Amino acid sequence: MAEWLEIPLQYHTERKIIHVDMDAFYASVEIREHPELKTRAVVISADPRENHGHGVVTTANYVARQYGVHSAMPAAQALKLIPRDKVVFVPPHFELYRSVSAQIHQIFHQVTDIIEPISLDEAFLDVTENKWHETNTIKIAMRIQQQIIQTTHLTCSLGISYNKFLAKVASDHNKPVGRTIIRPEQAQAFLQDLPIDKFFGVGKKTQEVLHEMQVYTGGDLLKIPQMELIAKFNKMGFVMYKHARGVDDSPVQERRERRSIGKERTYNPPIEVNERVERELRTISEQVAAALAKQQMHGRVIVLKMRNSLFETTTKRQSFDQYVVSAEQIFQIAWQLWLTHGNLSNGIRLLGITVTELDPRSFENIDLPLFE
Repeated sequence: MAEWLEIPLQYHTERKIIHVDMDAFYASVEIREHPELKTRAVVISADPRENHGHGVVTTANYVARQYGVHSAMPAAQALKLIPRDKVVFVPPHFELYRSVSAQIHQIFHQVTDIIEPISLDEAFLDVTENKWHETNTIKIAMRIQQQIIQTTHLTCSLGISYNKFLAKVASDHNKPVGRTIIRPEQAQAFLQDLPIDKFFGVGKKTQEVLHEMQVYTGGDLLKIPQMELIAKFNKMGFVMYKHARGVDDSPVQERRERRSIGKERTYNPPIEVNERVERELRTISEQVAAALAKQQMHGRVIVLKMRNSLFETTTKRQSFDQYVVSAEQIFQIAWQLWLTHGNLSNGIRLLGITVTELDPRSFENIDLPLFE
């Protein structure tokens, strides 16, 4: 049997990539509009005390995060974690967030048009060639950060490196108001000790298999032959092989296809009890999660579609600052949307769940230790 030839790697260390990530964006915008909230634990969600315990956390400021609150958590759980005299629930105002995001993107376009938006609060910029004719990437990053503060009175954290993978890693360090650079000569040393669960796209099941292979860090991953990883993990194996070597050859794409993955089911006779809705949403969530896994995607927006016996269709959506991927996450969010907006008075003929604002699982929100 002939041996497979290894796929050659493409090293693009000449690129200058900046990943801009706004700090607790939605919550920061609300605090800017209402300065009296600055010292409070601000949770962007409907108030469960006024909403029959329903609602899901969209995001939270850093005060709330210190109590363990995070995106996609049930709002009722956030209420249990934070002292009642400290917490403030603020319903999301997406039109306001979109308008502020547009201001930020105007700043990006002052330096480059090679911009890959990830969400309202996050984007990659390729500044290898730039309108400012500046060769020092750190100076570009500092100027972007300063202009965002001056224009919007909001802060961001920046990651600087020679590819998107490392720039994304870097931006998650020293939040908020952080600025971190990973140079080509630093990357391998950093990745050597990076726990394998911190590599983008490596979920719990993949971790279990890697642990069986005695792979716990980037250094361990580096020892596994390329074809062994590909045989075990298919495309994700090659991604891990590249990332262990600080390689990511994907360019910053100016226009990104906004895709969605969803499933829906129709019912005859119509559903008339909540328990059945709960079972159906759990089944649909599992189907959507399986489809996401097959495409190696995850997203930031969950959309619940409902149609009653009068053929009136309603859609409700929830946006997050973290990626949603598991069936349980999808179900919990869809179920909270149903409890908040669902209505059985005319029966339910159709239920659907869609995940939008998708990205490859090679992009993931993580918190990492990095060089001081």
